[in-house]
Amino acid sequence: MQTNIKIITFASILLLSACSKNPMLEETENDSAISQPATVTSADNSTVSQPAPLLAERKLDEAMYAGTPAKAKIMMQPQPQFSTAYVADALRVDREKYPDAEVNGIKQVSQEPVSTFSIDVDTASYSNVRRMLNQGYLPQADAVRVEEMVNYFSYDYPEPENRPFSIYQEVGPSPFNADRKLLHIGIQGKKMAAAERPPANLVFLIDVSGSMQSPNKIGLLKNAFKLLTRQLTAADSVAIVVYAGAAGTVLEPTSGQDKNAIMDALERLQAGGSTNGGAGIQAAYRFAGQHVNRSGINRVILATDGDFNVGAVNQDALKNLIESERKTGIELSILGFGAGNYNDALMQELAQNGNGNAYYIDTLNEARKVLVEELSATLVTIAKDVKIQIEFNPALVSEYRLLGYETRALKREDFNNDKVDAGEIGAGHTVTAIYELALRNSNNKAVDPLRYQPADDKRSANPSELAFLRLRYKAPQGDTSELIEMPVPLASMKKQLRDTSNSYRFSAAVAGFAELLRGGNYLSTMGFTDVLQLAQQSKGEDAGGYRGEFIQLVNLARALAPQQAATNE
Repeated sequence: MQTNIKIITFASILLLSACSKNPMLEETENDSAISQPATVTSADNSTVSQPAPLLAERKLDEAMYAGTPAKAKIMMQPQPQFSTAYVADALRVDREKYPDAEVNGIKQVSQEPVSTFSIDVDTASYSNVRRMLNQGYLPQADAVRVEEMVNYFSYDYPEPENRPFSIYQEVGPSPFNADRKLLHIGIQGKKMAAAERPPANLVFLIDVSGSMQSPNKIGLLKNAFKLLTRQLTAADSVAIVVYAGAAGTVLEPTSGQDKNAIMDALERLQAGGSTNGGAGIQAAYRFAGQHVNRSGINRVILATDGDFNVGAVNQDALKNLIESERKTGIELSILGFGAGNYNDALMQELAQNGNGNAYYIDTLNEARKVLVEELSATLVTIAKDVKIQIEFNPALVSEYRLLGYETRALKREDFNNDKVDAGEIGAGHTVTAIYELALRNSNNKAVDPLRYQPADDKRSANPSELAFLRLRYKAPQGDTSELIEMPVPLASMKKQLRDTSNSYRFSAAVAGFAELLRGGNYLSTMGFTDVLQLAQQSKGEDAGGYRGEFIQLVNLARALAPQQAATNE
């Protein structure tokens, strides 16, 4: 299946050339629509000074926040209103960087009965994929992380009682392949009302380098942080640190009650220069460390496209810095912006090591979801270093495959090692993991049985259990993990797909969609039409409209996909 479609027209290249030579784009004394020149990173990593047309930004702002593709909007503007930076964004999609993780394959229970991984509550992949589809092309396979697609949505899991989260399990037929089953594992974090949120010591670390010079970057970023600012109280404090060629302080720690001061500081931000992201992160942690609130939230929120091209860009050095600061109680969250040069791989790495989450902000509505609707989940950690381990019963299960979590895989011995870092759960977060299973009596196994091994495996002490689930987690301020254990009973397995819950079926539809975008190599009975039908049947309550939007994205992907992929039933 073709997983990435990029069309660069000759007209676009001519347009780029015309913009860079057009005298009407030069800054003049009586042209108030033109700001000071900003440094723009070109496709070959060189930097050129180009004027930034604010008039064009204002015309593009509304369309960009509504999700309208910037490239399409640019092509409809009169030529004198173009910025080379905008056109460069349209032409440098090949500079986007994503984790190069091998897709999980099918495992034989007789050889590998235990599967171990860290949870993941990031949602960056879903909104980034949405951005690509809305811009008119299918995402590259590495940009699609199944677990982040699935975990973008909330599910109807039981509320926790005696722990910070509840655990839900469900087993039923697989819509992906005939004669296989799905094991659905769900976690529901304890919800927290806004009035219950602890006071927050926040540092907004904002990339104002030249690569951020476009309305879907610095313009959207400002409005996103303004939404967050409106949610703050007098008990909260905010400092703003920016970085380009160097790092600097824009706003000293300011009460969340003084919203005008915070918003004025945000409004004054302008992009220009090269990107010394390492220096910015170091400065933000120094600032956060000087004003730590031991009884509250201490978090650096990094907003960037991840295009670090100056200074300490060594990922290991940044990782070590963030890990050491994490131990002091200062956590890191990532808000990613923009297109063309977005460094998703680095953002994932930094967020995972900072006990925080990675989000991608493609529209102002996504900013509202992350920073208003789900603010407590974004800021408040209720459990850290959460690990899941499944042991499958070889007497009943022949094969299994974990959908997604490739970048969160752990060794078996990591499960009991409290020094090994894992993912965090925020207040109200839901986390979902899906395994596809082939039972021993299945007629649809991926691997033939060995000739010289016993036909029946009698090792199981309990033939009534499909698997055994273990979960470890630490309290937010704790160093020693707690263990939860529970069986997955065979008797709980649903016989028909229609008998399963809406959460089971809708998450399966999202996972199937993600698998299709990654090539569909492990799907035989699901195409885009099947995804649509399953999602429509299990949509349920959709207060925020997110599930309805997903259905529209599937329709869009089906229209963009090669014919054979769209009709793979």
